[in-house]
Amino acid sequence: MAAAAPGPAPRTRRTAPSASAGSRRPLAEGAEKGRGDGGPIGKGEGGCGAGTRVLPEGSLWGSLRGSPVPRRAPGRALRTSAPLRTDIIRELGRSLERLGQTLKDQMPALRPGGWGSWTPPGGPAGPRPPEEADVVVVGGGVLGWSVAYWLKALEGQRHGMKVLVVERDPTYSQASTVLSAGGIRQQFSLLENIRMSRFSAAFLRSINEYLGVPNEPPIDIQFQPSGYLFLAPAEAAARLEATVQLQREEGAQVALLSPTQLKEKFPWMDTEGVAVASYGLEDEGWFDPWTLLNAFRRKATSLGVHSCSGEVRGFVTSARDLTQGGPSPASARIKYIHIHMQDSLEYQPVACAIVVNAAGAWAGKLLEEAGVPEGLLQPPLPIQPRKRYLFSWHCPDGPGLSCPFVIDTSGAYFRRDGIAGNYIGGMSPPEDEEPDPSDLSVDHEFFPERLWPLLARRVPAFAALRPRGSWAGYYDYNCFDQNGVLGPHPRLENFFVAAGFSGHGLQHAPAAGRALAELLLRGRYESLDLARLGWQRLLDGTRLEEDGVV
Repeated sequence: MAAAAPGPAPRTRRTAPSASAGSRRPLAEGAEKGRGDGGPIGKGEGGCGAGTRVLPEGSLWGSLRGSPVPRRAPGRALRTSAPLRTDIIRELGRSLERLGQTLKDQMPALRPGGWGSWTPPGGPAGPRPPEEADVVVVGGGVLGWSVAYWLKALEGQRHGMKVLVVERDPTYSQASTVLSAGGIRQQFSLLENIRMSRFSAAFLRSINEYLGVPNEPPIDIQFQPSGYLFLAPAEAAARLEATVQLQREEGAQVALLSPTQLKEKFPWMDTEGVAVASYGLEDEGWFDPWTLLNAFRRKATSLGVHSCSGEVRGFVTSARDLTQGGPSPASARIKYIHIHMQDSLEYQPVACAIVVNAAGAWAGKLLEEAGVPEGLLQPPLPIQPRKRYLFSWHCPDGPGLSCPFVIDTSGAYFRRDGIAGNYIGGMSPPEDEEPDPSDLSVDHEFFPERLWPLLARRVPAFAALRPRGSWAGYYDYNCFDQNGVLGPHPRLENFFVAAGFSGHGLQHAPAAGRALAELLLRGRYESLDLARLGWQRLLDGTRLEEDGVV
């Protein structure tokens, strides 16, 4: 406590307690009621001089320490009209926050590539691409992120190989992954497809062991194990039975149902025209594609994978050096890729050792538009974007919770969407009626004219359905045999492809991503032998037949 100023004998007054006086009531205790010390002035532990007092040690008015304060009239309470120390500090903190945000908005942020909440016009929306990378994955869909994840997971060291994922649509508003129906099944006719589905089902069952990130919430892909139900007419019955036998040999749990058994299991179904049906009993159904994509992306990022927004439009190959004064080379390597920034004329050249084409529906056009010499593009990659419609509807008297993912004899398909009487479905159009893939607009006449009559014939309750909405997405359609292309390019030595799965890329992404990562890191397939999905069949003209393309 500071010493009292000299003067006439003072009346005894209580002074404001010091910060160290733990046994005294704090000044703020009575301030809420307008009383400086919580009560009337009485005898205290310190005195003041005539008409003055000295503020105690630790007072919030540090600059006035020791300065005299006018004496108040007798009997008045000690009042504090000035703000308390805690109020001043709180307000100072808020002022500093506002100042900091103002500086961030008006100046480039300290982090690389950041501009606070303001983005300069014409600049990149996200982080700029690095100048070099060991592996560049073109396409940030679920397959691209799966390849990136497995490369780092199998490598086993965080700061080893530098992997970059390039995605041209950071909002994923047109991504095939998130616009799909989200199904997974083992009911394929090609051995490789069955095995990939089996691998992916096991992966999804233990997804948190693979993709869980410490201190992050567990992953819930909202898997609905309702199975797939394929319906076959009489002319396709023998083929379906042989396919089910192959699936069972690979460990898939699939049942064959006669029309009578089908009606007993699903009484809401009209079985007219159905000779036999195959029903998946295990590891089949549907899940949330967006959750799986984010899980791959989050885990890969935690392992050190880099990403950027932009579009790959050009390759610089060694053919430029080899062709000077000589014939066109039989093979070459990609030395640089050009990543064009969004809404900008800028592009960033990135030196790379390996390029993975996981561009989905645009995988075929990537090579054609990248400036690669035509002689190196043979055979061409036969992957095209194909637009597919999905429709949703409400039917309170529909199949309900017992509804699986149904594939009708007509090619129409549908499944339950939640538990409130909602459903989604669609159908691939005939080859000669393919819609224009230049945008994702929906032909709203397709549902009432083409799809609805087929649905109502198979499920009579659907005759009274109420349409709710629609959207469109892309298949990365392999025009050669509707199966994925996986592996190295025959002429571009460091160029690999993982695309062309024609509608089942989502469910095969965990398996295909691992297989390609093994090929890149170890030079061979280990978990699954997918050699037949490589480019050689395109060179030989040998198609792999798959009956289960929906």
